[in-house]
Amino acid sequence: MVLEGMRSMLAQITFVEITGAVSNAYTALETLKKSAIDIVITDINMPEISGIELALKIKKEYSGVKVIAMSTFKERSYISQMIQNGASGYLVKSASKEEIEEAILSVYEGKLYMSLDVALSVTDKDELKTIPVISGREKEVLQLIADGLTNPQIAEKLFISMHTVDSHRKNLLTKFAVKNTASLIRIAAQEKII
Repeated sequence: MVLEGMRSMLAQITFVEITGAVSNAYTALETLKKSAIDIVITDINMPEISGIELALKIKKEYSGVKVIAMSTFKERSYISQMIQNGASGYLVKSASKEEIEEAILSVYEGKLYMSLDVALSVTDKDELKTIPVISGREKEVLQLIADGLTNPQIAEKLFISMHTVDSHRKNLLTKFAVKNTASLIRIAAQEKII
């Protein structure tokens, strides 16, 4: 029902061409393989693979494709997870046709779009824009650092060299603009990245 409603609303937007409407992440990834797609609008709550995981897969495999998350959830943690995983926009399901149109245009132009219904302060929105984008491997290293593992232990666990672990650690410190591991873990925990 939601899918059909969305399809009919998008069909009314003159500059939108619908490539496909699918009900799960696996079919979405198959569709991305076969078609040239600029923007994916995904629900967060999907069977098997969530929209949060789908956004990350799209970012890794189809870096040119922009993602707009759509959900009934308005909690900051869901929003920050989607942005962290590469989404460029966030809409609540009650969004009007005009708002969807605005979101698509903004995201297409490379801007971050937040639904008008999401009760985030200006500070929150600014913070979301500054959440660093980290790779899947950096996220793994970050989680292991948070778990208290040393560089040699991380290298052994991930089957990578000590030098690579050290590079990831330095990149994380740079991306989060912090000088030590304690600050890195604190910010990552606050932003629910770990």
